Amino acid sequence: MADDYYQVLGVSRSAGADEIKKAYRKLAKKWHPDVNPGSKQAEDKFKQLSGAFEVLSDPKKRRLYDEFGPDAEKIGFDDKKADAYRAYREAAQSGGRSGGVPFGEGFGAEGDLGDLFSELFGRRGRGGAGVGGFGGDPFGGQERTARGKDLTAKVQLSLAEAVRGTERSLAVTRPGRCEVCDGAGHTGRVSKCRTCGGSGRARRSVGPLQMMSGACPACEGTGKSGTPCTACSGSGVVEETKRLTVKIPPGVQTGSQVRLGGQGAAGASGGPPGDLFIETDVEPHPLVRREGDDLLLDLPVTVSEALLGAEVKVPTFAGDVTLTVPPGSQSGRKLRLKGRGVPRLKASGTGDLYFILRVMVPEATEAAREAARALEAAYRVNVRAELAL
Repeated sequence: MADDYYQVLGVSRSAGADEIKKAYRKLAKKWHPDVNPGSKQAEDKFKQLSGAFEVLSDPKKRRLYDEFGPDAEKIGFDDKKADAYRAYREAAQSGGRSGGVPFGEGFGAEGDLGDLFSELFGRRGRGGAGVGGFGGDPFGGQERTARGKDLTAKVQLSLAEAVRGTERSLAVTRPGRCEVCDGAGHTGRVSKCRTCGGSGRARRSVGPLQMMSGACPACEGTGKSGTPCTACSGSGVVEETKRLTVKIPPGVQTGSQVRLGGQGAAGASGGPPGDLFIETDVEPHPLVRREGDDLLLDLPVTVSEALLGAEVKVPTFAGDVTLTVPPGSQSGRKLRLKGRGVPRLKASGTGDLYFILRVMVPEATEAAREAARALEAAYRVNVRAELAL
């Protein structure tokens, strides 16, 4: 059964727009993939929340969802198709009361609409569903093209590239549009299929309506009669390799995706192409650790720099800067450079860069030992006095 969007967001059906927005933000923050890296459950949950919010935050979509439930998505939240379904439902109810012919075996006023919609509005492609599952005018000619599949490619990045952003040139092998027939699947003269009249659908009478049922066997759902293209065997699609330049924005991490619209697989019979998603894989840095949008780096300092204080030159991904080490700093102390971390990918602002002090003792020469003996006298308390288990 389809999810109830109100239950997904944990709100009542009478909830106002502000309450819905507040509930979504709270749950989205909890289940966001950036907060749960590598969790398939979190990714699925976040998609579920986003889908529910997209519908319930739109007054038109919410109105149709409240009326038709999950079937509102099957008609693409389209008012004209909603009117067509209302007319069908009224006719079905009227026919049932008067003993007339029903709209299908086991089909009542509250029946499953899946088969009805596929017949009533037609499906795109050769027996397959297109984007949204429907195409064309509800009772006229149907779109017979099918959108191409989305594709995914991976790129490896250094942490510096992930922080600063970069470009990548990569070769992508994908189903592309056939150049011989320009994706149509036919060459030479193409005419309207005589069997289906160009609709691409076989027709049958169901009760008081003229329904479409499945793809036309003569033209395989294309609505056209012609010579199949030999280069693509009539599919309109051939394999191709294309080199693309991808701009990777600052702030990505392992698992982030960059979408290239229209760069996926070509659609069948001249349909629109899918999208290409570039998934990033960020390699670990030998010195710098990433925690969310913050960066951490161990900074070695001498005993005198920690004791007396100093100004030391430190590296950042944007260039070297001078950092002040306060007098009396202990090993493990964190010093922050605000705004020198990772740019936030889906929000404004930048994380911070933290330097963790590591006090380094010198080589044990005689002079160093003498200095250490003198330094020992400066301790006023037992440094391990509070060490207890």
